[in-house]
Amino acid sequence: MRWLCPARALFMTAALGLSGNGFADESTEVLKAEIEALKARIEVLEQRRPIKEQLLNTATIGSEQVSEKKASRESPKRDIKVGGALRFNLLYQEDADASVGKRGESGLDVFRFNVDGQRDNVLISAEYRFYPYMSVLHHGWVGYEFEDASQLQLGITQVPFGILPYASHNAWAGVPYYVGLADDYDMGIKYQRERGPWSMHFAFFKNEEFNDATNLDRYGFDLVRVGEQQNEEVNQLNARLAYTFGETTACETQLGASVEAGQMYNTLSEERGDRWAGAAHLDNRCGRWSLQLQSAQYRYSAADPAGVDDSVVRVGAFAGSYDIDSDARVWVANLAYNLPVSWPLLDSVTCYNDYSRLDKSIAGATDSEINTTGCAIGSGPLFTYIDYILAKNMPYFGQGSLAGGGEDDWQGRFNINIGYYW
Repeated sequence: MRWLCPARALFMTAALGLSGNGFADESTEVLKAEIEALKARIEVLEQRRPIKEQLLNTATIGSEQVSEKKASRESPKRDIKVGGALRFNLLYQEDADASVGKRGESGLDVFRFNVDGQRDNVLISAEYRFYPYMSVLHHGWVGYEFEDASQLQLGITQVPFGILPYASHNAWAGVPYYVGLADDYDMGIKYQRERGPWSMHFAFFKNEEFNDATNLDRYGFDLVRVGEQQNEEVNQLNARLAYTFGETTACETQLGASVEAGQMYNTLSEERGDRWAGAAHLDNRCGRWSLQLQSAQYRYSAADPAGVDDSVVRVGAFAGSYDIDSDARVWVANLAYNLPVSWPLLDSVTCYNDYSRLDKSIAGATDSEINTTGCAIGSGPLFTYIDYILAKNMPYFGQGSLAGGGEDDWQGRFNINIGYYW
């Protein structure tokens, strides 16, 4: 709004000219009053833009479910900003005797720092997290933004697969995340571009994020080396193509397909096996409603030495690991509604039901399912998830397993996650 400065100077010159001529009649006083009113109006116009930016920032602060597509439409930032979050959990586990006996538990979820920004055309994004049981780099990459707003990212960046940025609305996520097919970050190079309704991602990942498959202190689930399972991810290619119908309207529907292909190196046999995954998804935002549907298939063909069970592979994160079926299908069906909010203390209330399932190929294995019903509430810098989670044969719920064995009954958990974001 640089035109305001010459306008202000013109009004000031007029005022000085009137006073210099010594006019004191009534018409001069009227002109002075009008000039003062115009100066006040200019002050209001000068302040309007930063106020608008502040409101836009307040409307999105705290939510981790902000669409990458929405962010890409905003004007690129030209500075480096540091942010973070402090989150706590209050939970009641029906499958844990100690939790039932204590009538619930509470504790620190995560404390994190974020660095994001842009200088000229050079981008940076990084996040470091502190959990009670581990400290880990969530992601960290540098990039370049081209004139057409496409980006090249190098470092630990999100794997482009399926619904982005998240295949869920809740804090606990769903089956795709726990088999390593959602919200995963690896070391490599990625190119992404949006051209009208088209969205394109192409990436090559040399290995998992730390080049150390024995390290279980990680955020995303990857193949890890534990016991006789000694496979690690190498040489991975990803391609994702999506088209949005009704783009920029109140009812957008994105249809997309993703392909992932790579190798897996076994340190015992010193040979490489193959792995692949494919997915088709629908991501609809129509008025206050949001619908996510996805179907995915994956297969690991490991070069295990003789005697090692190749019907499973080992994945790990959050300082632990477990086996998953090496050949399975994943289903996702999530529905959410953004409630109208009239209370001034609340910015947003989104309620949802997220369901996902793992159909296994292991003979006699019980399929795994998880269903989360809850609401996400935004209030200034505070963002809160209130969830009731029902899981059958899922890790972290009783003896649940994403491979063979496990349990064939539903386990419940009530969870409140409260976070302060800045």
